[in-house]
Amino acid sequence: MSRTHKKLKMSNVEKIALKSSSFREIYPPKEKIPTIVVENFPALGKLAAMRFLEWAQNNPGGVVSLPTGKTPEHFIKWVTELLNNWDGENARKILEESGVDPAKKPDISSLHFVQIDEFYPINPWQQNSFYSYVNEFYMDDFGFDREKALLIDATKIGLKKGESLKDVWPEQTVDLSLRYRSAKTILEEKQQAMLAEVDQWCQQYEEKIRALGGIGFFLGGIGPDGHIGFNVRGSDHYSTTRLTETNYETQAAAATDLGGIEISKNRLVITIGLGTITYNPKCAAIIIAAGEAKAGIVSTAVQESPNIMYPGTALHQLKNARFYITRGATKLMEQRQLQIVDDCQEISDPMVEKVLIDLSYRQNKRLVDLDKNDVDTDPLVKNVLKKRPESLEELAKGVRDRLIERIEKGSEALSKTRFLHTEPHHDDIMLGYLPYVVRNSRDASNQHHFLCLTGGFTSVSNAFMLKQLKKLEKFIISPECRELLDEDYFEPNNKESRDRDVWKYLDGIAGKSIDTQEEGEARRLLRNLMEVYEENDLEQIKNRMKELEHYFLTEYPGKKDLSHIQALKSMCREWEAECIWGYLGWMGKNIDHLRLGFYTGDIFTEEPTIERDAMPIVRKLREIKPHVVSVAYDPEASGPDTHYKVLQSISEALKRYVKESKRKNIKVWGYRNVWYRFHPSEANIYVPVSINMFAIMQDAFVNSFISQKDASFPSYEHDGPFSELAQKIQVEQYRKLKVCLGKKWFHENPSPLIRATRGFVFLNEMSLDEFYKSSRELKQQIENR
Repeated sequence: MSRTHKKLKMSNVEKIALKSSSFREIYPPKEKIPTIVVENFPALGKLAAMRFLEWAQNNPGGVVSLPTGKTPEHFIKWVTELLNNWDGENARKILEESGVDPAKKPDISSLHFVQIDEFYPINPWQQNSFYSYVNEFYMDDFGFDREKALLIDATKIGLKKGESLKDVWPEQTVDLSLRYRSAKTILEEKQQAMLAEVDQWCQQYEEKIRALGGIGFFLGGIGPDGHIGFNVRGSDHYSTTRLTETNYETQAAAATDLGGIEISKNRLVITIGLGTITYNPKCAAIIIAAGEAKAGIVSTAVQESPNIMYPGTALHQLKNARFYITRGATKLMEQRQLQIVDDCQEISDPMVEKVLIDLSYRQNKRLVDLDKNDVDTDPLVKNVLKKRPESLEELAKGVRDRLIERIEKGSEALSKTRFLHTEPHHDDIMLGYLPYVVRNSRDASNQHHFLCLTGGFTSVSNAFMLKQLKKLEKFIISPECRELLDEDYFEPNNKESRDRDVWKYLDGIAGKSIDTQEEGEARRLLRNLMEVYEENDLEQIKNRMKELEHYFLTEYPGKKDLSHIQALKSMCREWEAECIWGYLGWMGKNIDHLRLGFYTGDIFTEEPTIERDAMPIVRKLREIKPHVVSVAYDPEASGPDTHYKVLQSISEALKRYVKESKRKNIKVWGYRNVWYRFHPSEANIYVPVSINMFAIMQDAFVNSFISQKDASFPSYEHDGPFSELAQKIQVEQYRKLKVCLGKKWFHENPSPLIRATRGFVFLNEMSLDEFYKSSRELKQQIENR
């Protein structure tokens, strides 16, 4: 049901948050649920923490459901910090400023905790189970009373004495058709009985929640399909606690937790229902979402009428339901975009570009063909154009001309330029702007350096490592291996031989020789084992290989690896980066791997620090003295949080380097890839991509990033390798520009490069000051924590 803003009663914390926001809490009738906007991801966690503490103060003995995963990172940090230092001067000041009474510390132990969801089947003491998460971060760190908690422990559901989950589900897969069909084997009879036990347990779990009066405070994220809890798109708004399947988007999002999509596709979930959340009409249900990547699902949840395709709309019936989001997540909320325009004293060219490009694409008309009738279809466009003195014809022509200028800039190559290409993960540059790297590699006067900033080990599966060990088992007993050993090929300081590993592998790619490729891979793995274990005796290495094989076979996927396993997996990713740039002729001396310390494999990676994370980058800047530095540009943490933290580290490093070197003319190229995209109005370099370049990208990705070609950790948008999604995005960007400029501009262009274009890479070239403005300072973040 809809509500007007006059009927809303905001909490004290929410009122203070709204005072510092440029938006109202709700814009009826379009919006159906109050929404508070903050500037960035950490601020989102802080607001949620303050609202929780405020609610806990006022509702001793109440019922609480809190989220798992990465979304509540800053929520957990803020609550833990404030509870542990409640009487400290700094904590009291923060609480007062946020609207929480510092004189009344909430009694967390009085609250009843309800676990929202869990994978099934899963051992509850695995680090990647939500049961383990809840116990560590909420029971232990917040101080909830376990006796008052309703938790989901699969080992306590239906198992007989001495029986384990593996006895019932030996393949870790559950066939829900056994609910309705006859069992065909003794094992199926056991599984059918277990399903009945689980279903009965779910009903009793629901009854216990309702006996407590329902959930009083619910905090959750929102998934890529709009799911809340594991109530995926299409869930009944009156659904209760149940064992259920998930959809592809949810499985892809869970792949990292479970050790790969192969596992998450076959894993079911137990989840409370949408009806469970809304059972208590007074429930303060808060959904948090950060960044433009969430703009679509946030806008439908807030603006659409209740519909099973939008799980978030189930919350409309709750008077205390809220969305807390970052500014980027408002991009598709019509009234808020109008508010931005109304608040602007002057309308910038990028704002004009955005609305006219969107109108052109929506109307399927060239920019220069837009007329008043088109403008009248969109209130946002009307309001923007009202505030500019130029005519529609003049503005549309100006936008068209700027688009052409950006394409021309992306068609050119630089010369006598030193590039420092940086990437959080080892395939980020490749997926972000490989065509521009290729274009600028053809001039021998250019120098290219590639800087991989994290270990990237979480995206290497145990199954992949087992395959690599099999290849080494074959190579290590060969005469070729003995000959290389005799010539000191594997000595740690032999940099030429490291390049020879890559050359050998690439020779195999060129010659379509699997044996040659596998020898190149095996050489590098043997070298890595010798480095990690500080061994060069082959018999000792063979023993280590047996240990590793046992580890990869017996450890559950998704578990945080031991440090030496993390190092080995990182080395696999580093080898892949050397292979991709070897495609273009770049050698090991052009590629560096920093493995920044904040990247640990924990659920929440540490915050970057200046000494540990920024200074290694400063040292590389001193060494390379670049003219251009590229950065994965994700200021609101729309993609993996690693991108966000690397951006902060690079920003701080550049400030320090520029201060000491006085080199203020460095350009920063912001790029985005499969996680986060530029609108054409946000980029100023459009790089044309041909079908030929797409073929290169696909071939290079599957042959270089061999740990990723099976797509064990895919995007929720595409069931396949990232390179296929990158191509899809670049084609979509071409289609938008093709509509705006007209197909004749491309098909009849005098340049064969433009005529061959079927995709575009978007980059945003910034001055240092422009880049600094969009990234938060590390010092400020650390002080405000």
